[in-house]
Amino acid sequence: MNAYDKVMAARDSKRLTAVDYINKMFGSSFIEMHGDRRFGDDKAIVGGLAMLYDQPITVIGIEKGRNTKERMNRNFGSANPEGYRKALRLMKQAEKFHRPVFCLVDTSGAYPGIGAEERGQGLAIAENLMEMMTLKTPVLSIIIGEGGSGGALALAVADEVWMLEDSIYSVISPEGCASILWKDSSKAPEASNCLKLTSHDLFDLGVIERIIREPVDSDDRKMFEGLKMLVARTFEKNMAVDTDKLIDTRYARFRKFGKKDSFLNI
Repeated sequence: MNAYDKVMAARDSKRLTAVDYINKMFGSSFIEMHGDRRFGDDKAIVGGLAMLYDQPITVIGIEKGRNTKERMNRNFGSANPEGYRKALRLMKQAEKFHRPVFCLVDTSGAYPGIGAEERGQGLAIAENLMEMMTLKTPVLSIIIGEGGSGGALALAVADEVWMLEDSIYSVISPEGCASILWKDSSKAPEASNCLKLTSHDLFDLGVIERIIREPVDSDDRKMFEGLKMLVARTFEKNMAVDTDKLIDTRYARFRKFGKKDSFLNI
């Protein structure tokens, strides 16, 4: 598939959502928690506690929904500031009890509505970026569909970021990029190539650490169990790291982006 084919695959309405991954990986052990304690609850962000084998963890996902009714209820996976504040509340709780944080990202971007801006959308995202960078517990994020702009990054300041093979991760949508560069959104396929937004592009650039194969379907038990084991091993490794070193390594991970020697010739 070319880059724009990957964009279409990431947006496919039949694609598994964050709730699907939570159900398949954690089952009945997942206990959802609600609200940011400041404004209300945002159903675009699903978060709570779960058991990863014998390790309690905090799980946070951006949920698009699986049908029209669910998508409207979840605001199509475009979170409001109260959603990001709910996520941060759960992360700080995880830090207090030294639980690892597992994030599942699938969003075209944060919601840009008037109400969201009035309630501090930019500030909510910025606070997540700042707090996640120094969070004193391991953080792992997986892009499972779309990873759009700051709305995705607000749950992806992590020790490692992984991507599903057909997912995308970019500062802007191909249509938005094409509209800026060429004043023509129909040139989105060309923009997709320029943005280097596919999992393989970003792995080559050192922006992500691992590419995960796509599940064959929702009953692909081998894939979900394999992913669960990978997550458990990663958390076990990072839980053993000194807290100061963990934070320093996370910071260094992001600081290397854009340095000439961190890029391959592509």
